[in-house]
Amino acid sequence: MRPTVLFYNPISTSPGKQRLPMSLLAVASVIAADYDFILIDGNLTDDPARDIIDHAQRTGAKLLACSVMPGPQLRQAVPVCKRVKAALPDLTILWGGYFPTQHGEVVLTSDCVDFIIQGQGEAPFRKFVDTLHRGGSLEDVPSLGWRTDSGAARINPRAPYVPLNNLPWYPYDKIDTTQYIGKSYLGNRVLSHNTSFGCPFACNFCAVVALANRRWLPESAARVASIVGHLYDTYGIDGMEFHDMDFFVSEERTAEIARRLISKVDDNFSWWGLGRVDTLTEYSDETFALMRRSGCKMVFMGAESGSDEMLKRMNKGGHSSVDKTLAMVERMKHFDIVPELSFVMGNPPDPVDDIDNTIAFIRKIKRINPATELILYIYTPVPQEGSILLDEAQKLGFRFPETLDEWASEAWAKFALRRDPGVPWVKDKVRRRVRNFEAVINAYYPTVTDIRLKTHYRHLLKALSSWRYQLRFYDFPYELKALQRLIHYRRPETTGF
Repeated sequence: MRPTVLFYNPISTSPGKQRLPMSLLAVASVIAADYDFILIDGNLTDDPARDIIDHAQRTGAKLLACSVMPGPQLRQAVPVCKRVKAALPDLTILWGGYFPTQHGEVVLTSDCVDFIIQGQGEAPFRKFVDTLHRGGSLEDVPSLGWRTDSGAARINPRAPYVPLNNLPWYPYDKIDTTQYIGKSYLGNRVLSHNTSFGCPFACNFCAVVALANRRWLPESAARVASIVGHLYDTYGIDGMEFHDMDFFVSEERTAEIARRLISKVDDNFSWWGLGRVDTLTEYSDETFALMRRSGCKMVFMGAESGSDEMLKRMNKGGHSSVDKTLAMVERMKHFDIVPELSFVMGNPPDPVDDIDNTIAFIRKIKRINPATELILYIYTPVPQEGSILLDEAQKLGFRFPETLDEWASEAWAKFALRRDPGVPWVKDKVRRRVRNFEAVINAYYPTVTDIRLKTHYRHLLKALSSWRYQLRFYDFPYELKALQRLIHYRRPETTGF
């Protein structure tokens, strides 16, 4: 009988909007030939701790592996793992993903996690699973962290990066993939995939930097097209969300993926991916035309700010500028691709000035391309050596929590969502400035991604918000917020598509 490994996927930001747990499927793929595995998804069960305990007792599993991000995932994962550890103290609990990569010592000083893996996890995870089941030294497992006998945290040097083409496909046939097929703006049967790992840039507000150390490891265009073709043929999908940290790093790869998709899928297929304005600015018209022909419907890009000076402070790279953002939204209008732009507002040292500059810039964007989608965040620091923004935040009194329980509190879960972070430089009136503007502009330009929003509600939202938007009066939009709650308006930054 083959050993069994348990995987636990904590709840996402929006219950009922579960996506394929790609990080867990990636590490499951490297053990699937020699080990059985069971996936317990917090989005699909009302009691994940109970299910984990039941499966562990039934199978004799030695290991529970969990991938954790800050926010709702962390808030559920901590009490679940505490309950599991209390019931099954001999079950080894391992965490990987963004949070243990950024805050490894905090995790290792807790009483519910035994080990962590930092960074790209596939090769270290395979080595750890073999060591746990067959014997060996923990010191030989790269990227692994644990508590020593003295109670100190020990973290091994990072593993060499592994090209994604050298790794197996996700084991779609070993889970019920159909339960992750969703309906969205992209189509009636949508799945998700990561075609690369990492990002070559070093934006100082981004958690990817610690995870990938500026490495970008892409799947080949041929492999991407083969995977999409398999999902298209097997599950009848008509849409894909490519959740790469940066899908568009290589124009040559993007163009080749588009060419291959055109031959694999029909004209009703749509896809979405994440990229950078400055990178896509260098793309040819031919590549944009290929993207659209292959089904590219929307591209997410980090515009981040309405100030070139702030873009420099964010370390967005020497080629980013507000003029390039304006040119990009104009260009994408002609190719019938929706630009989806994120903004990080309320940056220190002068959050009010930063917010007002960005609001003015957003209005300019909407004049050029009204179809532009908006994602508005409030700046929250991430651990990153040499970050100007983090240094300024710390001078203003910001500190990260020192315990896992504090990280799992409601206040720090809000911090991770970057909507109401509770940081010292963002006072209530500053936070309200962002959220009030958001309420007005979301009413005046309702998102296309909320496919449930009926036409008459769109007209009503626009009519009620028109005077506010035209007069630039954003204060106290109680009537708009009440209507948005009444019709369950869905913001893409918290619910996805």
